[in-house]
Amino acid sequence: MLEFHTIHIHAFKEDRKIGVYVPANNRSTLTKYPVLYMHDGQNVFNDSEAIGGVSLGLEKYLNDKKLDVIAVAIDQNNKERLNEYCPWVAGAYCEDVLGQPSTTRGKGKQYVDFIVNELIPFIDSKYRTLKNSNAIAGASLGALISTYAACVYPEVFKHVAGISCAFYRNQEEIEKLLMESNLSHIKSFYMDCGDKEARNDHVVSEKFLKSNERVFEIIKNKIPYSQFKLMKNAENHYKYFIDRVPNLFTFLNQDTNSSKGGQND
Repeated sequence: MLEFHTIHIHAFKEDRKIGVYVPANNRSTLTKYPVLYMHDGQNVFNDSEAIGGVSLGLEKYLNDKKLDVIAVAIDQNNKERLNEYCPWVAGAYCEDVLGQPSTTRGKGKQYVDFIVNELIPFIDSKYRTLKNSNAIAGASLGALISTYAACVYPEVFKHVAGISCAFYRNQEEIEKLLMESNLSHIKSFYMDCGDKEARNDHVVSEKFLKSNERVFEIIKNKIPYSQFKLMKNAENHYKYFIDRVPNLFTFLNQDTNSSKGGQND
């Protein structure tokens, strides 16, 4: 069941549409649910509102699997997406990948502050949420801002997942933050990357993949329950992202006390 709310983002002085998936048994039980926060909200639940016409199809997936989880999707402001999902001004690695300087202004801190200080309290007051079990996930730049959020708010997010992770925009800074952060609070971290992220531009695709490998090299040594998957023939597009939705949930729901360590497969 989907419900929608309009929340004011004080830092940006604008309202934002928030979609919330609630399990069908919500009204017949007193169960408290873990919450998954996701970005690019238009592209999370179904194709009808998706930018580009293809979504992650999360509504159908959660209905079919009958998972006891609340999923919260924050709509993007397409004019400000690069700024909101990047915590810092783009660095040298980004310029190398793009072949030109980036004008990204770095509003990621304000965006994450909104999630933690305004959105989460609203969700916790409106729904039966399981405290200390928040997850955060996103695709492409959504993976970058999710990783940043888990580092700067260690008491809030326990699980992180990224599809087709676009760390390259803030490569130097996210590596530095990960190395300096105490990540012991993170119970699980899933990330993946396609080997054809830039379609036929093999040079950019290789740099995109190298960006992911550099990040995972840090993560796997700090978060025992972490996983990186290389997706064969996958491009940076939702028609490839949708196949990875099960990974978000099967990985995050596994026993975090498992002896299974970081892996690259």
